[in-house]
Amino acid sequence: MMRIKAAVLREVGLPQPYALSKPLDLLEVDLAGPGPGEVRVKIKAAGLCHSDLSVINGDRPRPTPMVLGHEAAGIVEEVGPDVTDLAPGDHIILVFVPSCGCCVPCATGRPALCEPGAKANGAGTLLRGTRRLSFSCDPVHHHLGVSAFAEQAVVSRESCVKVDPELPFSHAALFGCAVLTGVGAVVNTAKVRAGCSVAVAGLGGVGLCSVLGAVAAGARQVIAVDLSESKLALARDLGATHTVNARSPTAVEEIRDLSGGGVDFFFEMAGAIPALELAYAATARGGTTVTAGLPHPEGKLAIQAVGLVAEERTLKGSYIGTCVPRRDVPNFVSMFRCGRLPVDRLLTHTMNLDEINTGFDRLHDGSAIRQVVLFE
Repeated sequence: MMRIKAAVLREVGLPQPYALSKPLDLLEVDLAGPGPGEVRVKIKAAGLCHSDLSVINGDRPRPTPMVLGHEAAGIVEEVGPDVTDLAPGDHIILVFVPSCGCCVPCATGRPALCEPGAKANGAGTLLRGTRRLSFSCDPVHHHLGVSAFAEQAVVSRESCVKVDPELPFSHAALFGCAVLTGVGAVVNTAKVRAGCSVAVAGLGGVGLCSVLGAVAAGARQVIAVDLSESKLALARDLGATHTVNARSPTAVEEIRDLSGGGVDFFFEMAGAIPALELAYAATARGGTTVTAGLPHPEGKLAIQAVGLVAEERTLKGSYIGTCVPRRDVPNFVSMFRCGRLPVDRLLTHTMNLDEINTGFDRLHDGSAIRQVVLFE
């Protein structure tokens, strides 16, 4: 057992600004050593993501108290029994869906839908049902099997992907969620081909990764859509061919005009029902609308059902980019290192753990793209 500093969510739905209400309480918590199939990791960098914010504000119900953080990179400190392919000193990226490898989705090549992994994530445990965090002898829940807003973490082996130690931790962390989700939606879920037209709504870290993925895939047209002019400008710098401000009352018509009747693929990454409605309306006949946004569970989408048949439309969900992390993380890192995925351009702020509540204020108000907590 060791004591570590961690950002613990004890109460959901506290008001903004978070810098004053402090939903994430910095506490000294106890961390037990790794059990069978588990690894203890020294966290070096952890990204702030809307999936964390959705837990803080109550849009994604999770058990509390919980140490948040699911996008991270670090160094293996200790391995538990049965872990033979990792060793202390290895650099790893942490993945927020641990896949058992045995359930039907895993066995059919869809580890993002791992059934034991989903059950463990919902319960706030590691893959094998254990909890290694506690405070004053009471259990503390794990966030998506990672809990990276802490100096150290115990995770399942299945949450780890080994990477080149030359990759900076501040960049490596982004591959655990933003890159897997955003780029993966383009290349795995939608299988965008060279010459297609693409639009992306919601230009946070995940959405801008989709822009990068579409450019890398050879899309002839990439239309970026957002409420923020500064994010639209960044999208243009990253390769978007056109931009449309979602505040425009004619945004759908503008996108359809630019694309000659609608885009082949529209990616909704805002996590808002109006954005998904816009995306579906601006997708071409025979086209595909992909959403990786996570709105409130009570959100409903109304569509004209007959259009699915008469226009051969496709509406698809994408979770963790339909990725196989052990395959895709190394591939995406290689693309980054040769300049095809400049994800480092998305890193707008770094901070220490003490500043994390202020960081979530920036994330909420849209003044940041990707922020990373760096641990010495």
